[in-house]
Amino acid sequence: MAESRGPVAPKDPTAKRPFYYIMRDKEICAMPTPDGKGVTFIYESDGRLKASAKLVGNLQDETMLNELVNVDTFRKQVHSVGVSIQKAGDPIKAKFAFQMYGHKDPYNSGTTLTMDIDTDGMEMVMELDKYDWSDDDNVVGQIRFEFPEPGIMAKVSVCFYLNDGYVAPEQKEDKEVDYESDAYKKMIEKSLMQKGNIHRLKAAIDKARRGEKLEFACIGGSITQGAGAIPINTNCYAYNAFKGFCDIAGRGYEDNIGYTKAGVGGTPSEVGILRYVHDVTADGSKAPDVVVVEFAVNDEGDETKGEFFDSLVRMIYNSPQKPAVVLLYSVFVDGYNLQDRLKCVGEAYKLPMVSIKDAVYDQFYLSEEDGGVVSKNRYFYDMYHPTNVGHRIMADGLINMFKAADASDDEEDFDISGITPPKGAEFENIYLVDRSNIDSCSAVISYDCGEFNEHSNDVQFVERDLDLAGTPEFNENWLYNGKGSEAVFKAKIKCSAVLIAYMDSASPEVGIAEVYVDGEKKLTIDPHIIGWQHCNALIAHRGGPAKEYEIEIRITEKDKRFTFLGFGVVD
Repeated sequence: MAESRGPVAPKDPTAKRPFYYIMRDKEICAMPTPDGKGVTFIYESDGRLKASAKLVGNLQDETMLNELVNVDTFRKQVHSVGVSIQKAGDPIKAKFAFQMYGHKDPYNSGTTLTMDIDTDGMEMVMELDKYDWSDDDNVVGQIRFEFPEPGIMAKVSVCFYLNDGYVAPEQKEDKEVDYESDAYKKMIEKSLMQKGNIHRLKAAIDKARRGEKLEFACIGGSITQGAGAIPINTNCYAYNAFKGFCDIAGRGYEDNIGYTKAGVGGTPSEVGILRYVHDVTADGSKAPDVVVVEFAVNDEGDETKGEFFDSLVRMIYNSPQKPAVVLLYSVFVDGYNLQDRLKCVGEAYKLPMVSIKDAVYDQFYLSEEDGGVVSKNRYFYDMYHPTNVGHRIMADGLINMFKAADASDDEEDFDISGITPPKGAEFENIYLVDRSNIDSCSAVISYDCGEFNEHSNDVQFVERDLDLAGTPEFNENWLYNGKGSEAVFKAKIKCSAVLIAYMDSASPEVGIAEVYVDGEKKLTIDPHIIGWQHCNALIAHRGGPAKEYEIEIRITEKDKRFTFLGFGVVD
């Protein structure tokens, strides 16, 4: 009889290499995909991976940080990638994907590394040398967590194990934020940049208390859209500020207070001013009483360096409903924002202003004993966007403003009609002309869309209001499909200024357009400059009295697509 044996002793585990995190217990929520599944995208290009390694992984070595950009140097440094996904309840199967962007076609010609993983919190390791790599790899692009259905929430960690010869930094633990502490309350108080004239804000709170119908709205970029909040619809600053407003008024969404979230990633106030009527007022069917304006980290893309922001603020403030306008200045991980450029608008019009930079940035560098409340790692989801903690801090800054207004003595409304616009306001009365209204627009004398005769569904989608499903922006557009011979859109418009709105793209199948005004070339529009798909706008003409202009949009590469979103017209 064979001798019975006990359990075989396991082999010694493979010694772990030095490592650092780029994500650590990061909260994610799977967004719906067209096939009914769920996915979370975490973009790592354009300096994001470097920022995560520095922020989360405490990597300070500039040489190592710079190696994370290009695929060749990334592979020189990183031996393998450790990944864990922790979901409440029974574990399910998920997929981790790590995509490199290519030279020829950023989203399609590079390597994508994939690994199946359970959501039980156990780490799985992806060894880079075990994959086939594309010869066209350019930069480290994005990470995806793919799930069998949308709405799944989880915490994920990703770390880089290093090749021989590299030394990893010490991995530090971050303390939780104590929202009830005196230090936290003092930090929030610092966000009150200017209380301003509180008449309209106080009137809105009183109106809500009386049970009258009221509309609360936020307009801005990706932070207003909710980027970094998990889930994006209910943990974003906009919704939490709205809930705080409801609490102060003693009313709620089900009673009488409406809520609009109109944030669109990557767009400055130059685009926001074209979106306001559609996205915030629902083409005139809503009349907001409170509007939070957040473009402090997006408006470097405003070619007027502040005039569109000034014009948008005046457009909102001077609208018939006479809403309270609150200016909100968010911040990037490196301390960048444009409040020094834009605050003159709020100062001139005596508007309430909240600066998140003033609240959080200096304390990032303080110890807890010296007044440090929240670390960068706790505050930032990536180098641009706040975490749930960051979004709460932003909301608390606004709520602090609302409480200050509510507690103040009322004052007469401030009339800005006699105030010289500090940045200029030529675009205050601009409006969007697109497929939906071009035939009824009195400023359009005639138009011929030529071979811009199709409609594009390949536009920017954003999560609006409380909805998790994406809503298309600038959906009433014109598409040239790259198959024509006379790729020209012509229009005669009576105006004093006109913008061209268009769709940016990274696709090599999208081409360049030139814009002519009365036969003179005014613009060359290259949709690839920004490097990703989103809506944009540029000035084709401004200055002088309103008169008739002939405007042409000509495609220079007739075998390439181009999506024209509409005209911004000042008549």
